[in-house]
Amino acid sequence: MLEPYLEAGRTEAGCDEAGRGAYAGPVFAAAVILPPDFRHPLLNDSKQVGAKQRSVLREVIETQALAWSVASVDVAEIDKINILKASIKAMQLAISRLKILPHHLLIDGNRFYAYPQIRHTCIIKGDGLYASIAAASILAKTYRDEHMDQLHLQYPQYGWNRNKGYGSLEHRMAIEANGLTPLHRKSFDIAPPQLSMGF
Repeated sequence: MLEPYLEAGRTEAGCDEAGRGAYAGPVFAAAVILPPDFRHPLLNDSKQVGAKQRSVLREVIETQALAWSVASVDVAEIDKINILKASIKAMQLAISRLKILPHHLLIDGNRFYAYPQIRHTCIIKGDGLYASIAAASILAKTYRDEHMDQLHLQYPQYGWNRNKGYGSLEHRMAIEANGLTPLHRKSFDIAPPQLSMGF
């Protein structure tokens, strides 16, 4: 069972990102404030939950959370500032859009830049430990997956509806055959020898 909070009696927002390691597409992040008594038997780190269960959880989270928000940072910004900074920027954007100001932030991972006037705690593998971070991971993952399904319609040869922009064998072979699109992260050094698309 996931922990409901790090410290009882304060309003905590869990934060997580999705798509940090992908070859293509934006990075998404979510921030979620759950009621202190929130429980759901399916809730876990999004990587440990199937797609159908993630859809169920997303509806539950959006209905029952005290506040939630999702934000993204696009490929151009990722290539400009690097993926770590872009991931943190996406989390901070999500926090800024919460309708309730939390007293504390629970950040999945080991790196974060201080958010104005709100203390934070970084928790390695926090999405498998704390309910609010797990909920944020579910929202970030489902919103990003939907976005990659839409981007797939523009460039169907890369299979983004299946690999979501990650470096699967299918995706790597498509890059070798077709080059890079404007939606690939050039800073990831994934370009094949031949010329890329759109340049």
